[in-house]
Amino acid sequence: MKFIRVLLLLLAVLALPLTTFAAEKREVLNLFCWSEYVPQPVIEAFTKETGIKVNVENYDSNEKMLAKLLAGGAKYDLIQPSEYVVESLIKQGQLEELNRASLPNFKNLDAKFTDMAHDPGNKFSVPWMAGSVGIVVNTEKIKDEVTGYADVFSGKYRRRIVVLDDNREIVSWALATLGIPINDISKDTLAKARPVVKGWLPQIKAFDSDSPKTKFLKGDVDIGIVWSGEAALLWRETKGSGKFRFVLPKEGAHMFVDSLCIPKGAAHREAAEKFINHILKPEISALISKDFPYTNPNTAARALLAAEELGNPASYPPGATKLDIFKDIGKTAREIDRMMTDLRSR
Repeated sequence: MKFIRVLLLLLAVLALPLTTFAAEKREVLNLFCWSEYVPQPVIEAFTKETGIKVNVENYDSNEKMLAKLLAGGAKYDLIQPSEYVVESLIKQGQLEELNRASLPNFKNLDAKFTDMAHDPGNKFSVPWMAGSVGIVVNTEKIKDEVTGYADVFSGKYRRRIVVLDDNREIVSWALATLGIPINDISKDTLAKARPVVKGWLPQIKAFDSDSPKTKFLKGDVDIGIVWSGEAALLWRETKGSGKFRFVLPKEGAHMFVDSLCIPKGAAHREAAEKFINHILKPEISALISKDFPYTNPNTAARALLAAEELGNPASYPPGATKLDIFKDIGKTAREIDRMMTDLRSR
């Protein structure tokens, strides 16, 4: 009898670490997301509500995220790709289909940002934030009228320019100045864009996708092409004084829609869906807008924003400038990277 009691005690002790490990596994969410995009209060509120710890890893371009994900993405439970990457991952069978029953707050989304071409029916993705890419001008330093990409790279602002560190973005601007649709990418169109980009690169002082606004605030640059959310933060920082003006390029601008998706084989799928539903709550989505004032696709959250926030011209640009969304271009993306790598190494 004594032997049996000792044996049972030993089995209980041996089982304890396994139980603890299982609990820890259930209470972890591995989030792979853009830098400067997920407010800490949003994560803290989620952990407080669910007990799930969120581990965050950042990237600064869709291409870097995609490369790392496909190299061994099973360790990520939730990713934050833009629309054309969502489209590509769906084609490759790299995303888990969402359980809509787990996402009752999906109803809060603006219909303009659901059922889009890159994911009909939102089977695999839920919009996080949308935005555009446009021009920021320090009006205290630049008095000329700036209306498009050609103005930025006129030669007047050499080495005072910051641009996104994103090859496809830069090539799309060159295509726009040539009147070529931004998704019409082939060897022929890249050959036409190449001399345009070649003329631009020596004029650029900095490539920065993380926080280009910082370079404006420090006075390192006077003009640039950046994410609309960065421009919105500049507008807010200067209390809408007009010091930093946001311009949607007359040649045409790029609109992006960043979403949350669950990679194929994610270990903590239930936790991932809980997080998606969490950020769709109006009060939580409004918190995201307060820290990162992009265009909020959540109608219920926009109702909670102050008039000043809704009036931010970079967050919610006025006017009717055409906004195009990137489409998946498959292996042609490598041609863009090869061209840009070659040009930037010269």
